[in-house]
Parts: sequence; C-alpha cells; structure tokens
Amino acid sequence: MEEAGQQDDAQLQRPPAEVRHAEELAALRAGDTAPRPPGWQLSLRAARRFIVGDAEAGISRKFVGNASLVERALVTLATSRGLMLVGEPGTAKSLLSELIAAAVSGISTLTVQGGAATTEDQIKYSWNYALLVSEGPSTRSLVPAPMLRGMAEGRVVRFEEITRCALEVQDSLLSLLSERVLAVPELTGPDGMVFARAGFNVIATANTRDRGVNEMSAALKRRFNFETVFPIADFETELALVEAEVRTLLLSSGVEPPPDRDVLEVLVGTFRELRGQQAGGERLSAVMSTAEAVSVAHAVGLRGWFLRGEPGSAADVVACLAGTAAKDSPEDLARLRRFLEQQVSRRQGPHWQALYDARHLLAD
Repeated sequence: MEEAGQQDDAQLQRPPAEVRHAEELAALRAGDTAPRPPGWQLSLRAARRFIVGDAEAGISRKFVGNASLVERALVTLATSRGLMLVGEPGTAKSLLSELIAAAVSGISTLTVQGGAATTEDQIKYSWNYALLVSEGPSTRSLVPAPMLRGMAEGRVVRFEEITRCALEVQDSLLSLLSERVLAVPELTGPDGMVFARAGFNVIATANTRDRGVNEMSAALKRRFNFETVFPIADFETELALVEAEVRTLLLSSGVEPPPDRDVLEVLVGTFRELRGQQAGGERLSAVMSTAEAVSVAHAVGLRGWFLRGEPGSAADVVACLAGTAAKDSPEDLARLRRFLEQQVSRRQGPHWQALYDARHLLAD
C-alpha cells in the first residue's frame, strides 16, 4: 500500500499537463535561450512550441487549433490583462488553458472551477478554524486558495467556467486584476497585503452557451482580452485527434485492440453532421463537440471489448449515441432517428450501412 502523500503517476486517471509532458518541458527549458517575460518558466517561443508542437525537436502537438490564437494568448498573459477563452462546449478551451499554465508557470493545478456553489473563499483564501479559534488569525491558520497562491508565487491561475459564478463572486477579481494585490483584513502588518509577483495572471474560460447565465460586468470584461476557440473545421484533422485521444483512453482502460478507424470515421462524420457542419444534417441542441465524440468513441471501444472481446462496431456507435442525444431535449432523439433513417441510408460503405441497420437500437 502506498504511503500517505505519495501517488503513483501511472495509476492517475488524468495527470496534469506538467506531469504528462514533463520530459518535453524539461527539454524545452534546457534549450531555451530566447528572452522570456519576468516570472515565466519558458520564453514565448518555447511555450508556443510546447503547445503547437515541433516535429524536428520531438515536441508533440497538443492543441489542434490556430497557432496565431496560441501566440495571441501568450502575448496577453505577458501583459497586465487576463486571458478569456470563449467558445462552444468541447472546443478544448480548458485543455488550452492547462497547457499554457504548464508552459508559463510549470504548474496547471491552481484552478478554480466555476459554478453556482463557488464562493469567494474558494477563490482567495479560507481559514483552518481549529487554529483560528485557538490562536486567532495568523499566517498559520490561513488556508490559501488558488488566487492567493498564484499571486504569492507568481504563477498563472485558471478560472474555469467563470460565467457560471454569481456576479458578486466574479467581481471579486476586479481588484486582483487591476491593483494586483489581495487584502487579508483579518491579518495586520505586512501579512495583511499579498502583492502579486512577476508571472501572475489569470486565464478564464466560458462557453458560449452559458455566457448569459451570469453575464460578466463591463468592468470585469475590461480586465480581460477575449479570444474565441472555434470547432475543428477539417474532417481529417478532427478524425486524427479523436483517434489519438481514444487510443490513449482505451489503453488506460485495459482495452487491447486499437479503435477501428472505419468506425471512427463514421462516428466523427455523424458528429459533424449533427452539429450542423455538413449540409443536410439534423442539428441537435445537445453538445456534439469533439470532446463528446472522444467520449462516445471511448464508450464504443469499451462496449466492444468488454462485452464481446472485439473492437467496437457501428452498432455500438448507435447504442452509445443515445445517451449523448438525450441530454438536453427529448426532441434530439427524434432528430437522431430522422438522421439515421433519411441521411445515413444514402451513405456508401459497409460501416455506414451497419450504422443504418442498427438504427432500431435507439428505441431499446
């Protein structure tokens, strides 16, 4: 049994980016001679290579998107403005923020997950109440939250789904982003003010479907530069990404055979039509993102291997699609049925035919 405080990285379901790509980060730091902003672990050039890849240097591509978007995001973080990544759900906004934080600060786990239950304590700091009662307010009883740690250590803080938070929680960032100082009124003297060190900044994300949940104030918007992350436009690029991600997920789940590429082509093509990227498709209200396609493909592989001892089939795609299509609206299942009946029947190829033949599984 592992000792307390120790974790076997091989057993982690999803290690952070700085652990997954530790060798690449170390190699980039060792050979990085370009000028870097104060407090950064890598230069802008090296950080860009880490994210978009460099085949000659053996650096893998981790974000499938516009390289100019990555450049603009890095330049923003080198200024006094925060970075706001917006886009449809599943367009890899969180992945991009994680990769940027790992490249810039060497750590991507200073993260606030926004939601209706998020409080200011979870953003700034809280207290160890046993020590607070026995000793009173002190640095020993102070429990730093991600924002306080990021400011004190000069690191990038990630704020996921910021528009899911209440307005008063969002606006608690105003003084942090403008004055670069966090006040702790309970402490006296120099301990009562935490000034941001070089390297501190904030990356926030918000998906376009939720931006109206708690619309950001104009004052907070002015403290961010906004960048939009778009869905992958090219079919082959999306297919290659889904195949690579699913292969990794299946191996970690104990599935021996690799995913069937023909089945993945059918799955990715279906997702692109159901999100309205192809003419004549039935657009669903549910999120049919690349990330959702990876999740469904993972389920397809698990279903085929653990139930029948073989790679997943087109019939498994239909069975697994039902749970995705039923998330937002019962009408989506009807749209999916129409797509299978009217559109898939016209497609050429055995796997498309198998998808059509399995359409009855939606009713089971």
